[in-house]
Amino acid sequence: MGKLTVFNSLTLDGVMQAPGRPDEDLRGGFQYGGWAARYADPVTASLAGEGSSKGGALLFGRRTYEDFYKVWPSAPQPNPFTDILNNSQKYVASRTLREPLPWMNSALLKGDVAQAVARLKEEPDMDLMVLGSGELVQTLMQHHLVDQYTLLIHPLVLGSGRRLFNDGGAYASLRLVDVKTTTTGVLIATYEPAEPAAN
Repeated sequence: MGKLTVFNSLTLDGVMQAPGRPDEDLRGGFQYGGWAARYADPVTASLAGEGSSKGGALLFGRRTYEDFYKVWPSAPQPNPFTDILNNSQKYVASRTLREPLPWMNSALLKGDVAQAVARLKEEPDMDLMVLGSGELVQTLMQHHLVDQYTLLIHPLVLGSGRRLFNDGGAYASLRLVDVKTTTTGVLIATYEPAEPAAN
């Protein structure tokens, strides 16, 4: 059975919106895009590279998929992530996109998203990593499909923006299984469910 990991950058107040670029996600008039860039360091790069190099497939919501597609297929070389992101199998949850999808090695999930992801996890050695994709993460949590959360928690409070864990979201009791600190004060915390999923 495969393992599904959520890998996301967050602020201390839980905001995950637009960590990478000022123009990444302007919904709601968000003005702090690119907030994670100044915290990048070799520890963060090493962790991201390590996680990416483990193989497995990537799982995206539509918005994150389209944003990554704008950047990574034409990202300048050398870059440790370009080849990995381009060559990895990518699965996309969307009600509006149609196949063929534009980015190489991409497939649209068919039917109910939770059921489609559950079927993928049943395949031998089918590990999945979710990048960004906040709405998709909420759906996966509601169906108890997340096996691990790797959260890069930045020493920053924005006061506004879309959060990974929303009010009214799914309940989850987690246990800390690993933690690292970067040179810029980012906590890289890895959590797993602490109790069996409620039925």
